[in-house]
Amino acid sequence: MHSLETELARARELDEAELADAVETIGFECTRCGACCKAEADDPHTATVFPDEVRELQGGGDTRESGDVPGDGGVERSSEADYDWRDVARPMPYGLTDGPDGPEGETFEWALQTDACGDCTFYEEGDDGMGACTVHEDRPLVCRTYPFSVALGGTARPMGDAVDEAGMVRAHECEGLGRDITRADAEELAAALKERSVRELEEAIAVRDGYEPATPDPGEVVVHDSEGAKRPDGRPLDAPAGGAPADVPAEGDRSDAPGTTDDRGGAASGGGGADADPGGDGSDRR
Repeated sequence: MHSLETELARARELDEAELADAVETIGFECTRCGACCKAEADDPHTATVFPDEVRELQGGGDTRESGDVPGDGGVERSSEADYDWRDVARPMPYGLTDGPDGPEGETFEWALQTDACGDCTFYEEGDDGMGACTVHEDRPLVCRTYPFSVALGGTARPMGDAVDEAGMVRAHECEGLGRDITRADAEELAAALKERSVRELEEAIAVRDGYEPATPDPGEVVVHDSEGAKRPDGRPLDAPAGGAPADVPAEGDRSDAPGTTDDRGGAASGGGGADADPGGDGSDRR
């Protein structure tokens, strides 16, 4: 097995044209069925979101009015959105145990928040029954790139075996696979796949290098991400009551922190998902 650093170097060398060729060969068109945004049986929707993505979603939201998206089925979209950390993200459930007062223990990274049905909190269905993402322009990279992944160690993949593949690209279960895709859309997906692969590995390395075991009290949850150990509301674990708000990095400007820039040195946009547990399998149930 290659080291995370070796895989990161490979991710930075990925050829976007070759990735686009692979996506085009497999084919894909979103049918807006919503399957990737909803709970499956008794399993809530679980998609990884990184801390900078949470902050982007906190102040973001889709600012388009209903009807701006072709076929949106009349989904109402607020022109202004201002979310708390817990409105956007929840501790990744893997590794937590059910205590008498709820989940407790340590976990790695964050998952998009879910509603009472276990669906993504940002998923809505219009009057026509078609699915829509209410934060479409700010959705994480793991959502932008579904149902594809890149065959690199240390990167995330949807649960279940790949159902198709071409080159380095793997395709996972989705009714939109096998449909025609334009070259422009394939290139956009390829660029997002490369960015996501780099981001996931940068994040995993930062979590591994910064991890220090915590001793949560009964009923307490500690989340380890690339910025350190945090409480479920996004505050640093060592922050005093009423300390730094969850929408501001605890150590000042984190723009130079690992996992916040892409391989060209620019600010990473969108999002991405990796189960950053140093001992995890990298799966991401969507």
